[in-house]
Amino acid sequence: QVQLVESGGGSVEAGGSLTLSCTTSGLSYTDYCLIWFRQTPEKEREGVALIGTTGLTTYADSVKGRFAISKDNAKNTLYLQMDSLKPEDTAIYYCAAARSGGYCTFSTWTNYQGQGTQVTVSL
Repeated sequence: QVQLVESGGGSVEAGGSLTLSCTTSGLSYTDYCLIWFRQTPEKEREGVALIGTTGLTTYADSVKGRFAISKDNAKNTLYLQMDSLKPEDTAIYYCAAARSGGYCTFSTWTNYQGQGTQVTVSL
């Protein structure tokens, strides 16, 4: 059974940092792209960062230079380091896995998704 469990969300002031974690089970990082999405009630789900099976990363323009995605295969954990946070980063953040032979985009169909963790950034 595949599970993805996010943690690390919380409330911070603008300019602060948070590190999100996504602990996975039941899937191999050599077979899946791993993706961080975020969503607010006002917007559709937005791709934030992804890391492919080979370690290649992609970021949304809105977070480039501020967020960093990484994975630890031994710990079965995906991370999202978020620095210089802005109020517009406020959202529920989800990790997801998309089965892939290599290349993924934010539009790639995701097979699994976690329950999400809330990030709130205040002025």
